[in-house]
Amino acid sequence: MNAINSVMQELRVFQPSAETVARATISGMAAYEALCKEAETDYAGYWARLAREHVSWKTPFTQSLDESEAPFYHWFADGTLNVSYNCLDRNLENGNADKVAIIFEADDGKATKVTYRELHTLVCKFANGLKARGIKKGDRVIIYMPMSVEGVAAMQACARIGAIHSVVFGGFSAKSVHERIIDAGAIAVITADEQCRSGKNLGLKSVIDEALSMGGCEHVHSQIVYRRTGAAIPMQEGRDIYLHDLIANQPATCEPEWVGAEHPLFLLYTSGSTGKPKGVQHSTGGYLLHAILTMKWTFDIKPEDTFWCTADIGWVTGHTYIAYGPLACGATQIVFEGVPTYPDAGRFWQTIEKHSVSVFYTAPTAIRALIKASDVDPKVAPKNYKLDSLRLLGSVGEPINPEAWMWYYEQIGGTRCPIVDTFWQTETGGHMITPLPGVTPLVPGSCTLPFPGIAAAIVDETGNDVEWGKGGFLVVKKPWPSMIRNIYGDPDRFRKSYYPEDLGGRLYLAGDGAMRDATTGNFTIMGRIDDVLNVSGHRMGTMEIESALVANPLVAEAAVVGRPDDLTGEAICAFVVLKQTRPTGDAAKAMTKQLQDWVAKEIGPIAKPKDIRFGDNLPKTRSGKIMRRLLRSLAKGEEITQDVSTLENPGILEQLRHSA
Repeated sequence: MNAINSVMQELRVFQPSAETVARATISGMAAYEALCKEAETDYAGYWARLAREHVSWKTPFTQSLDESEAPFYHWFADGTLNVSYNCLDRNLENGNADKVAIIFEADDGKATKVTYRELHTLVCKFANGLKARGIKKGDRVIIYMPMSVEGVAAMQACARIGAIHSVVFGGFSAKSVHERIIDAGAIAVITADEQCRSGKNLGLKSVIDEALSMGGCEHVHSQIVYRRTGAAIPMQEGRDIYLHDLIANQPATCEPEWVGAEHPLFLLYTSGSTGKPKGVQHSTGGYLLHAILTMKWTFDIKPEDTFWCTADIGWVTGHTYIAYGPLACGATQIVFEGVPTYPDAGRFWQTIEKHSVSVFYTAPTAIRALIKASDVDPKVAPKNYKLDSLRLLGSVGEPINPEAWMWYYEQIGGTRCPIVDTFWQTETGGHMITPLPGVTPLVPGSCTLPFPGIAAAIVDETGNDVEWGKGGFLVVKKPWPSMIRNIYGDPDRFRKSYYPEDLGGRLYLAGDGAMRDATTGNFTIMGRIDDVLNVSGHRMGTMEIESALVANPLVAEAAVVGRPDDLTGEAICAFVVLKQTRPTGDAAKAMTKQLQDWVAKEIGPIAKPKDIRFGDNLPKTRSGKIMRRLLRSLAKGEEITQDVSTLENPGILEQLRHSA
């Protein structure tokens, strides 16, 4: 196998300002290097020190890392703690009781503020209600909720009693929910009557009812329903109960269930292109530690900040950087019910202005959609909003192409806000490679350097290091506290997926291609390994071709996949959204030629797409993630048999199919 070739050259570098360095928790490159050196010298001791300093323990641990069952690693195993205590009770004890914990920004723009004291009361009553329904430590609970204070409280209430939650994104179909209920062996579901989205009410309980009717769910004895809209819904006597009735007469305090550090906090299912979903299992102690550290070091969170992560609690970003990390650090945060384009595409900027947001964390797909929207309608351009409260920007979900990075940096951050372009995964629990605002020179499109203590590396197919400047497989050489512990009920799949024997069985395989800059050592993610294209023997990451396309001033978004080709082995197929009306006929042919020539000039003729299809949009989940596996099927001319219920815009598939 040839090395993965990097074909993108980025020469722009932005140094952190003196003001940013001075105020940062990790201040200056020397401080970063000192942490890395400490981890290199005494790896287990480094993490143990941080765990003692940042986490409140009921029973202190005596052992940091246990490698005896590798790759099933254990961290702080003989220590006991409770995540809800660390997120809530700690803030009642340290003077934050009357500080605003959550500002809930509803779909219709109405804002509600909840203090730490009020959130603690809600969670305790919720937890007592769960116990009254017979739910206890170790039981699995499915949460299928809208973005809401109650959604966060449901997660915290499960954590408080030691129940293991599995949050399912509120756009998944009944079939998808059913699969997760069965795999987890859940005994209860927490849901809502409806969710509010883009001015519409969408049923949630109806989806759960359908899932429970599919068979095999007899072990689900309770369905707790948050009354979000008050819609008339059927309630099954004995099984179903409204949340307000569940908590009505419950005490306002609930002693936390103290659990071992390795007790599972949650399962979060990730979908594969085939086969049943993978239940990623995370621990309690190690996961909480990394959530706290990344809040403090990556986001440099301060007591006066208003933090806003735009993710949904149905994804890992919403777990680590909404439900747990901000609360464990005593932060004030926004919980946002809506979408970035309702009632118009200025909603994000309006919300930042309204609540004086200082740290803003969103996805490249959202950024690119808003670039296009502001080009189409200048009234929603960021310059029309007061964004000077911002001091730090973040990017999450996929690599951000350099031109979108520059727009974000200039138009949203006014060139004064560092961008933390964070690489991590559901399986890693928190940031793995990321700039630290007071440390790292920023390079558009690069996630820069590993988080202190993370042993990231790039290897070839035999597990040997590749030299800087060449691409390969991204791996992590040492276990870290927030890592995936198992795939629920399937340890063999865990080993094969993340610790393959081809790499010696001791390297965590991230599944991404990456390279390190030959001079700085900065990491750049080049796309998923299964998205690496092999064209005439040249292996290229899709991310770089997408970035070249989006650098064209006419292009708003692009997604690149491969399809089999008799001549070159694989042909590059690009799906493109323009900043202007979608071309057809001869206009489409002319635009295709123009963009092919552009890519050839930007990267080289080898990277020129063979096919380009134009659409009004790309197939995205409701969280904004592009479903590239569907694009691969379209490129190959295959019928789409996968579940598309999570798509925001399923009709776009037919448009893209017929644009060939």
